[in-house]
Amino acid sequence: MINNPLITALTPELMCTNIKISLAFYTGVLGFSIQYQREETGFAMLERQGARIMLDEIVPGSKRSWIAAPLEVPFGRGINFQIETTAVDDLYARVQKAGATIFLPMEEKWYRADDVEVGNRQFIVLDPDGYLLRFFQDLGDRPKSK
Repeated sequence: MINNPLITALTPELMCTNIKISLAFYTGVLGFSIQYQREETGFAMLERQGARIMLDEIVPGSKRSWIAAPLEVPFGRGINFQIETTAVDDLYARVQKAGATIFLPMEEKWYRADDVEVGNRQFIVLDPDGYLLRFFQDLGDRPKSK
């Protein structure tokens, strides 16, 4: 069990090309807050309704930029981050108004989980470096359809 309120069991750290642009998007458009940051190294810990993401600006030649292979935009190829939220429609409207790139328009989707289906009202937006952020609001569950 984790006793530190600044740490969650899983917190992705996303490399970004420009921390200022990324922070403006995550805080100004998506509604994340900065829990803490290290401006001198281009790092920030963000939080939104219990979800946490770390942003780390790429510093060429740094031994602390843990990059396993060359990065090419979009950085989010092959992964999307599902983030639960309240008032998903309001967030979607803010994202649209900001002109952010919508990867998946708002939808209602039901996923099978053994003998029930769980519902999401969800959309996917790309962050400035191309990470896929899937915001969803829980619709509950229902018996599995035949």
